[in-house]
Amino acid sequence: MITYQTFHQIRQLCDQEKLSVAQIAVALQLDERTVGKWIATKTYQPRAGAKRSSKLDPHKGAIVRLLATHPFTAQQLLQRLRDQGYTGGYSILKDYVRAVRPPRQPAFLKLHFAPGQCAQVDWGSAGFLTVGRTRRRLSFFVMVLCYSRQLYVEFTLAQTQEHFLAGHQHAFEYFNAVPAEVMVDNCKTAVLAHAFGTPAVLHPRYLDFARHYGFVVKACGPYKPHEKGRVENGVGYFKKNFLAGLQLASLDALNAAVRQWLDQVANVREHGETHQKPQALFALEKPQLQPLTVRPYDLATVTTVVVSRRCRVTLDTNHYSVPPRYANTHLLLKAHPDRLCLYHQAQLVAEHPRSYDRHQDFEQPEHVQELLAQRQQARAQQLQTRFLALSPRAAEYYRRLAEKRGNPRHHVQKIVALSEIYGVEKVQRALEDAWAYQAFSCEYIANLLEQRARPTTQPGALHLTRQQDLLELDLPAPDLSLYATEEGGVP
Repeated sequence: MITYQTFHQIRQLCDQEKLSVAQIAVALQLDERTVGKWIATKTYQPRAGAKRSSKLDPHKGAIVRLLATHPFTAQQLLQRLRDQGYTGGYSILKDYVRAVRPPRQPAFLKLHFAPGQCAQVDWGSAGFLTVGRTRRRLSFFVMVLCYSRQLYVEFTLAQTQEHFLAGHQHAFEYFNAVPAEVMVDNCKTAVLAHAFGTPAVLHPRYLDFARHYGFVVKACGPYKPHEKGRVENGVGYFKKNFLAGLQLASLDALNAAVRQWLDQVANVREHGETHQKPQALFALEKPQLQPLTVRPYDLATVTTVVVSRRCRVTLDTNHYSVPPRYANTHLLLKAHPDRLCLYHQAQLVAEHPRSYDRHQDFEQPEHVQELLAQRQQARAQQLQTRFLALSPRAAEYYRRLAEKRGNPRHHVQKIVALSEIYGVEKVQRALEDAWAYQAFSCEYIANLLEQRARPTTQPGALHLTRQQDLLELDLPAPDLSLYATEEGGVP
């Protein structure tokens, strides 16, 4: 046995919502035979003896009729039933009113839009997408032209300001036109504040975007998403038709597939409400739309970032390199949906593709080469300073080295290394000697230092092993003829 309230729910789902017996059974968790029985019964007739009679029974019909004419409270009904002779209590009346009161279904006026008048936008969620080593929430941006129901959909990996504006811009490019108005809900990328009874405070960046393309922003009332029912229906249709059973691939593959779906399915089908193809109505609406401006809007979100001493800036946990001369400085970061641009005093200093992975480091080779060149230059300057400190003639010696040799740095590096081995004073003396002999090379300096460092051998005493050796010496007889005079005499 079902209650009177359940009976009314069955009748409402059958008569007003036009649901089948199986659908009503699933919605109310009842057996299909029970639902079929009560659909065939036009009035609620409880079984005799199922409940004990009460003082309220004679007045239940009057209560139902009164509630059908006006949403009376239980206390108001009690006052009227007292006049009709009701002697029961208030609690039983309140419980019965709660059970039989007709459900309050909000009624909405059907909105009508002229061709080219308005478009509605909204975000939808499509689960998660694996990007690199992380998982990103996959969103999709939807824009619907209210008159023709021409649809545009685009997948994104974020719902930030630049992605919100990019969705608008790409939709206008897809339509090749701009509507007079765009209706949005109260998302923070479009509306900063919207109190009841007051105009919406629009985001200044979105307002500037609207002025660029020449449309007016219309914000829905607070907690009134039904005001943009066109796009709400479009989001639901997209989920049921395109996303149902879809295997999520890369972002580029998804956007290519959805563009094909728009052209071959969504915009060429017969719309359930207009009973015409959106593409056919769009052809009628197109002349009433505003032409698309030639100059696109700069979509980037601009922030000031600090460059680390490792020549990196950080965005969304990822690190991007910049030239080393900007280390520990402030740069202007312009974040586009697909790339990052870094500026120093209005000059572009670095550009990177934007990554939606997390905790990654992206380094451009030219930034590393510049840092290596700076370090090599610093080492060369340090080497030059050490060489010039070796001798007062070192500067002139270097000049002559450059004239005589094709690679003076190589000779300087060797001479400085010799000063660490032999000492500064010895190398200074060698440089002076080399200058005196006009010898300009590290090899000459090395030879001088090596020769002077080589120990000299002293001659030793003559040792005779046998004393007889002195007695056995054979000496020739002296030639006295040398002393003879001219006359042949001996002096």
